[in-house]
Amino acid sequence: MSATANKSKDPRIPVTILTGFLGSGKTTLLNYILEDPNHGLRFAIIENEFGAVSVDSKILSEKTEGDELIEVMNGCICCTVRGDLVEALKRLYSKIEDFDAIIIETTGMADPAPVAQTFFIDEEINAKFILDGIITVVDSKNILTRLDEQKPDGVVNEAVQQVAFADKILVNKIDLVDRKVLPDIEARLRGINPTAKTVRCQQSQVEPLTLINIKAFTLNNVTMHTPEFLENEIKTKHDPTIDSLALTFDGCLNINMLKELIHDLIENLGANLYRYKGVLNVAGMEYKFVFQGVGMLFSGNFTAKWEASEERKNSFVFIGKGLNKKTLTDSFMACQCSPSLRFKVGDIILCKTGCDDHHHGEEHNHDEDHQVHDHSHSLDEKESLPKHDEKDARLAQNHSHWTKGKIVKLWDQGNPYRIELDNEEKRNVWGPIDADDYVKKVQ
Repeated sequence: MSATANKSKDPRIPVTILTGFLGSGKTTLLNYILEDPNHGLRFAIIENEFGAVSVDSKILSEKTEGDELIEVMNGCICCTVRGDLVEALKRLYSKIEDFDAIIIETTGMADPAPVAQTFFIDEEINAKFILDGIITVVDSKNILTRLDEQKPDGVVNEAVQQVAFADKILVNKIDLVDRKVLPDIEARLRGINPTAKTVRCQQSQVEPLTLINIKAFTLNNVTMHTPEFLENEIKTKHDPTIDSLALTFDGCLNINMLKELIHDLIENLGANLYRYKGVLNVAGMEYKFVFQGVGMLFSGNFTAKWEASEERKNSFVFIGKGLNKKTLTDSFMACQCSPSLRFKVGDIILCKTGCDDHHHGEEHNHDEDHQVHDHSHSLDEKESLPKHDEKDARLAQNHSHWTKGKIVKLWDQGNPYRIELDNEEKRNVWGPIDADDYVKKVQ
């Protein structure tokens, strides 16, 4: 049923709330809805991010052609910027004819109760908008841990609240768990919310028309577990040990140094990283590097091309417990590099290779060009950068030596130098970092 048909029965604009803990797949779901060519609906999007830097908007802006993206930034929509939500909704109402529905994506730290309550205790909002449904996305791999997490007295368990207030629960990332555990997960969810329907999915792929304009939200269901829902304004207290670091800076990053950093972060901080995501400007690449992760699970890829008029900036957000903001900031800053290189094509240099070049230098394989140039190769926690960079990023290993070579290409697939070694095979390797520890002048 289309939104237009709904408007003929109720003049109010339907609103869908997408919620779920950090890294559950909310933004992926929103992207999937926006990219679907079949529903024919036009949406206004209200995007809430926990950190002070907007990362999701940079991703969503490429997918919202014909839609409007209104951000509610720097804080949690259920508490610190709740007033901004009200103002955003009021502004949208003046464009009522432009949209069929509104989708609100909350931050993963949001308690949906105060957000839902806004549509009932604010008379002007209640007269103009109708809460159509609350869709909660849960991460199959981590949801039980989140539900069991002990919070200080008076502090809300956001994951429990997100499940309790859901009209429909998407049990996402089922490919990351043994299918045998799914019934136990669903039973636990039903124990918290017996009225919500659960839907299993991967990569948040669920038919949009089963989520939008479904008229699922009812006060009867809500007051079963929150009798005071309409009586007093609900205020949420979050865990003070959870913090965020958001940063935007100019310049470009060396892809191999970035790889080492990501590996170190996952290995040393993974258990305390609730969510991290970013859009980075990688030196020598014309495409944006978009990454995201939850705990030890990391993914990323080169996506849309940087526009000629677009300012190339690096933006990222980390959310977790006990974050050392200075260390994180300094680590990313240390990955910066200059697009201008010390050597030019044709220069004879020395590059550090292993005792056996085959093990510490990677031959350039022309068959691999397509893998890189389509800029769609994916990354995971075991393969944070393209496979063919794996060995070259570690040219400076123990038991290595210097080999003479000639620079044959600059900025080859994100590496500063492609080098033809001065040996019988004339093998090609990459110089991963433009520094004397890796590539230097012939003395």
